[in-house]
Amino acid sequence: MSDSQQGRVALVTGGARGLGVEVCRQLAQAGMTVWLTAREEERAAAVAAAMAGDGDVRPARLDVDDPDDIAALAARIERLDVLVNNAAIDYDTDARALTVDLDRVKRAFDTNLFGAWRMAQAFAPHLRAGGHGRLVNVSSAAGSITEMTSGGTPGYSVAKLALNGLTRMLAAELRDAGVLVNSVCPGWTATDMGGGGRPVSEGARSVTWACLLADDGPTGGFFRDGRPLSW
Repeated sequence: MSDSQQGRVALVTGGARGLGVEVCRQLAQAGMTVWLTAREEERAAAVAAAMAGDGDVRPARLDVDDPDDIAALAARIERLDVLVNNAAIDYDTDARALTVDLDRVKRAFDTNLFGAWRMAQAFAPHLRAGGHGRLVNVSSAAGSITEMTSGGTPGYSVAKLALNGLTRMLAAELRDAGVLVNSVCPGWTATDMGGGGRPVSEGARSVTWACLLADDGPTGGFFRDGRPLSW
């Protein structure tokens, strides 16, 4: 455990399922106070309680599609050093770009892009105030334009592509405040959404790496396991 993480506070969206659970665990084990958020308060409380031995994990209800919900939590949390935008929906492997229901795509964008955008706007003052903020957008290689060689997962992929663009813009705006903003691909990971792949702990480490960067670390990048990915 790094002493430099003691006293720091993190918030993870979509923290009660899959990758989010393990990200919360790893940040708590690093010494941070972690807000584990989920749409259902009871589920957040149950998952946080199960991590009692890992550190200080606090549950909170949060729907990233609801601006009022976000504003209420931003008012409740006095300090935040690390924001992990992990909440995501609808890995639409059954869809293709030319035939997908665009209402379905809009729903995916509302969570996968605009949810992260709302969170960044609401919590930017918190991240600026500490002088060493970290904002991590959990993205995907599916959102790399160099990887878009088919029409598969159209809503998910284009939303992640847009999220990567947002990362670049936020990094530029927050650079002077010492806030590092990066997109991270956890890789194909064995979660309910991913349906297979490497252990969740490995995918989570890809994310927590960006949360624990030193002040002279990179910003405005796209990474997996600490290594740059093509946009």
